[in-house]
Amino acid sequence: MTSVARTAKQEATELLSQLPEDVSIEDIQYHLYVLDKIRRGRQAVEEGRIVSQQEARERMSRWLAN
Repeated sequence: MTSVARTAKQEATELLSQLPEDVSIEDIQYHLYVLDKIRRGRQAVEEGRIVSQQEARERMSRWLAN
């Protein structure tokens, strides 16, 4: 678990170094949020927790029908 936190810290540090000096806290939070969502998405793909486009369409059709 330490390596995950370290990696997240490294990613955050790299992100911060790429942002302009006058960046707002809100912008930093947003960029960290997006970075985390991308990391979680990649992890889901690696773990096989994905659905096909067809399955996604079927699920959306069921949700929208209700």
